[in-house]
Amino acid sequence: MQIVVLGATGFVGRALVLALLARRHGVVVLARAPAGARATLPAGLAVVDFNDDLAVRAAVAGADAVVNLAGEPIAGRRWSSRRKRLLTESRVAVTRRLVDAIATRERALPVLVSASATGWYGDRGDTELDEDSGPGTGFAAELCQAWEAAAGAADANRVVFARLGVVMGREGGAFQPLRRLFGLGLGGRLGDGSQWVPWIHLDDAISALVRVIEDPRLDGPVAITSPAPVQQRALAAALGRALRRPALLPAPRAAVVLGLGEAASILLASQRVVPRALAAVGFTFRFPSIDAALADLIADGVSIERARPGDFPQHAGYLRERRPRYTLRARTELSAPLNDVFAFFSSPGNLAALTPPALAFEIVGDPPGELESDDVIDYKIRVAGVPMRWRTRIEGWQAGVGFVDSQERGPYRAWWHEHRFSEVNGKTVMEDVVHYAPPLGLLGALANRLVVASMLRRIFGFRRQAIRLRFGESAMAAQVSRRAGG
Repeated sequence: MQIVVLGATGFVGRALVLALLARRHGVVVLARAPAGARATLPAGLAVVDFNDDLAVRAAVAGADAVVNLAGEPIAGRRWSSRRKRLLTESRVAVTRRLVDAIATRERALPVLVSASATGWYGDRGDTELDEDSGPGTGFAAELCQAWEAAAGAADANRVVFARLGVVMGREGGAFQPLRRLFGLGLGGRLGDGSQWVPWIHLDDAISALVRVIEDPRLDGPVAITSPAPVQQRALAAALGRALRRPALLPAPRAAVVLGLGEAASILLASQRVVPRALAAVGFTFRFPSIDAALADLIADGVSIERARPGDFPQHAGYLRERRPRYTLRARTELSAPLNDVFAFFSSPGNLAALTPPALAFEIVGDPPGELESDDVIDYKIRVAGVPMRWRTRIEGWQAGVGFVDSQERGPYRAWWHEHRFSEVNGKTVMEDVVHYAPPLGLLGALANRLVVASMLRRIFGFRRQAIRLRFGESAMAAQVSRRAGG
């Protein structure tokens, strides 16, 4: 299918693009900042300027499906009058523009999938809700209703309103700020904790979105939520268990309202939503329980230990000169042919798609089209908000087997990253071995303990999630992940 995606650079959009590529769909991205989209998304995607009406119409004219994920983040800030206008324009006005472009096609669009949210239901207490339940009240509910009404005007055979719940994923959505809070031992219930949270793991949300694109039986509202919503006090307890931290510091309702005003309703409203439309077509959730979802999001598949010189490649003069202090290892099994996986990693243009957005990864200058020995790549990143420059050199390259990149200039005293690939029964096993030394000399051990190791776990954990979205985790690895999640 040829699928046009608006909102592809957001938290859900980036993941969806990887999953669509994994299923061999063609993807065209509509972006208000095309240069930024090209720098962020996988290499080779067609990117169209959403400000160019003629170009948008041309892109939509050839589409088999259009996915609309555009919208400013609604949580975390007070809703001033100006903020409400921005939230409305970024959803309703943008959707109307997209619908106008669809109207110029010669024939009806096969399917429009337009994002909405479980905020559509308002605050409904313990009442069980599904796609047939009526709308709620309040700004969030009214915003979702206007959003869906704008999409519903599209000339399409199917219009799916994807009512997304609280999406739990790495480097976006609700999980990362909650993890930071609970990691500091400052977590607990919000309000009295009785409100129902319609959560969903990012992987399941993406699988559900792919399903609604491809399955002609799904039409109208579709709840994109776990089949097991939890009360907020249960979510807090599950986070405490998963992170092995106390969950004893509640945030009283009055304090939440004082801090966020009307926007506090996002955290305090109760929406006991169950995804009956997905159940009716036999959709299978990989992470149906909150404990399994959190276990997967916390697991990073990374081990870090003191470096052993005997593990260093004997020919590597770089390692003799710089003397790494630590070795990181990560292993991923993918249900994709080795040639496909290796080709993806051979393109520098795909590096940003594997890097957490918070690092603001950006290649400087023109990168090589395909990596080979002695290539040099310059790029910029941000660490804890501090901009840094990094120069990497490809030390060794063997097509289909592996390659090594080393840091010539950057924040580490030593960085030697071996990428190893092998094929087993049609699956690809990818192994990363990183020999590194933090900066600051004798203080490097403290820096590693306090900051560096956790940052690397976060980076490689995000990379693992992105890779499995792009290529699909092998059945064996998925079974291990599910067992680990309970």
